[in-house]
Amino acid sequence: MSFLRRRSATPAGPDFDVLAMDPGDWPGNLGAGLLPAPDGSCQGVFLRYDLFGGRGPAMIIGNLPEGSPARDVAEGEIPFEVAQLLFALENDEEITVVGSEDIPVMQGDNLLIVRRLKLSESRISCVQFDRSDNVLVTIAAWDRPITDDLYALLKPLPAELFQQG
Repeated sequence: MSFLRRRSATPAGPDFDVLAMDPGDWPGNLGAGLLPAPDGSCQGVFLRYDLFGGRGPAMIIGNLPEGSPARDVAEGEIPFEVAQLLFALENDEEITVVGSEDIPVMQGDNLLIVRRLKLSESRISCVQFDRSDNVLVTIAAWDRPITDDLYALLKPLPAELFQQG
């Protein structure tokens, strides 16, 4: 994922907690990356979960704070996480968002309003929700539905987990 590489200085970790599945609970390979801004601040964190034994990711979970340029997508365009999932799978099909629906989901004691995106590629599942700290969480999965059970597995991973240095 070359978009995560920085030419100079190691980017600082995020100043927000990352909501994802705990790496210790995941049975496959896990990769994480920071999306750095030119000033070194963190504009997003992406976790890539691979269940396919190195043949491609099963899921990408992104956390994008308010103001992150990766959040700016035009009407009908796919979220950044879906684009990265397709890139990792070496799939260069033209995919678009064809619709969406809002669904209420409980995560512990919290009610989430989850936006389920319908894409022109039916093998991709994608959901988004906003956290109370204005971080947008996007989950993109390949060839597997995103069920309510997944939300119970999400937990805040501390920002320190993503610090380098």
